[in-house]
Amino acid sequence: MNTSLEVTRTSRKMLSQFLKAHTLAQLNTIPTGHKNNLIWNIAHVIVVQQMLVYKLSGIPMNISDTLVEKYKKGTKPEQDVTQAEVDEIEALLMKTIDQTEVDLNNNSFVNYQEYPTSTGFVLKNANDAMTFNNFHEGIHIGAILSIRKFV
Repeated sequence: MNTSLEVTRTSRKMLSQFLKAHTLAQLNTIPTGHKNNLIWNIAHVIVVQQMLVYKLSGIPMNISDTLVEKYKKGTKPEQDVTQAEVDEIEALLMKTIDQTEVDLNNNSFVNYQEYPTSTGFVLKNANDAMTFNNFHEGIHIGAILSIRKFV
């Protein structure tokens, strides 16, 4: 699992750099032809990781229900985020992965509700979820690389 966590940390460091390299206005811009913006993609990966690993394990997530409702699968930006929200999202990038590592090392994820992903891959445990999460984050980093050309 250490390799999977390190891949996630690398992804999260990249996402943090995108936050630092763009203004609040740029983070909130939805370019023509796109459904979301930079900040939505970054917050979305945090929410999905928590849902795939924690929620499907029946363990409380390390993020607020408000964040989940704004950034879960099927949502889109409804209003601009504030700098305070960006700061919260940035802090959660690493905090959530650090906590996940602690919980994995403590064997906290005993029960897991199998989940068939939209790609057809079935997650059977938290380790599967973390591996799939890296694939998911890669997709959204690709979206971010596309969006940033237009902001």
